[in-house]
Amino acid sequence: MVDGTSLCSGRLEVKSDQSNQRWSSVCEADFDQQDAEVVCRELGCGAPSVLKGAFYGEVEAPMWTKEFQCGGDESALLDCRSSGSARNTCSPGKAVGLTCSESVRLKGGDSRCAGTLELKRGEWRPVFGSDWTLKEAAVACRELDCGSAVSVGGRKESSVRSVWWIRSDCVQSGTALRDCVTSSSSSYILGLTCSDSVRMVGGSSLCSGRLEVKSDQSNQWWLSVCEADFDQQDAEVVCRELGCGAPSVLQGALYGEVESPMWTKEFQCGGHESALLDCRSSGSARNTCSPGKAVGLTCSEPVRLEGRGSRCAGTLEVKQGEWRPVFGPGWTLKEAAVACRELDCGSAVSVGRRKELSNRPMWRITSDCVQSGSCLRDCAKSLFTSLTLYLTCSDSVRLVDGTSLCSGRLEVKSDQSNQWWSSVCEADFGQQDAEVV
Repeated sequence: MVDGTSLCSGRLEVKSDQSNQRWSSVCEADFDQQDAEVVCRELGCGAPSVLKGAFYGEVEAPMWTKEFQCGGDESALLDCRSSGSARNTCSPGKAVGLTCSESVRLKGGDSRCAGTLELKRGEWRPVFGSDWTLKEAAVACRELDCGSAVSVGGRKESSVRSVWWIRSDCVQSGTALRDCVTSSSSSYILGLTCSDSVRMVGGSSLCSGRLEVKSDQSNQWWLSVCEADFDQQDAEVVCRELGCGAPSVLQGALYGEVESPMWTKEFQCGGHESALLDCRSSGSARNTCSPGKAVGLTCSEPVRLEGRGSRCAGTLEVKQGEWRPVFGPGWTLKEAAVACRELDCGSAVSVGRRKELSNRPMWRITSDCVQSGSCLRDCAKSLFTSLTLYLTCSDSVRLVDGTSLCSGRLEVKSDQSNQWWSSVCEADFGQQDAEVV
């Protein structure tokens, strides 16, 4: 495969076993789905997902001049029968472009989109990825054609065995998982949960974006949803399914306009369902969606402060599959300010650490990941430690756009539900008020 985005995609080239034979492209008319299955198997990839002429660029001659006639079960393309006579009827731009799915799977979970991550390179092995966050998990979910990443964690087995080690920096570079593997041994293996049938695309985090839905029908595309067919109760179900907090923004075209295809039925969720496709929907198809009216959704981040009697002070906890306290090496008030914003509290007042009696599962969230602009949940890595992070944010006042956390334009928030942050008029504020703030 040449000129593709991974070792499992590109324009197909074939070389016969004759000496000094050139590599030849294959004509689309001489190649079908069974042939593609053989090629993907020979390359150690998954099943073919796209077969399209000129998909990876047009090509000049030489072209392979015989039609392949594979049954689909052969181990190599040149083991297949081919037409007896040479053919020279290939139109320009009709060289075979092929994408095989990556040889990745999740085993042992409740669905094909949850379980232990395994990858095939010669043989199937589980994956070890000690530094993985939801960012890397999202890449695996995409390769599996599942939805958004919901959780990533590890499991320690009783004995060491052969694994594939996949570094996070290789995955984040845009390289396919299979192209990042190194053979290793470990007793620690990686488990992922992706959403089965919903995902967010184009957002600033895994909890925001344009909503796309995939039905359980085979070979179904991901479809955007029309704003007119989706309401607050539907949004609550989606946010819950993705492991996020409650919906905070629901607006058409918030994350870019989209062309069809569109989901053609109205969702009718009660708000308590665990998955969007568990909801009832209108019986008849609808085709009334205006351009630019695809659902854009922002769910709040699943972050909380526990144990201090105020929702804006306490031990920092993040939910990724389960709620755990946070261990934050290198955290200052700058990182605490990010957490306070995600909690919709005021300015960061203090940050500290507390040592517990024994180690327990925590989320490790580094300061450099937080400062990169990522949400806390997207930065979390699993570990065992006894050090937890506790924060104090102001409940109802904050300073914005200043040079430090102690300067800026004053904003105030009442304790009424869904109250916006409000600026204060200079005429209504004096020196004594400033001393209190």
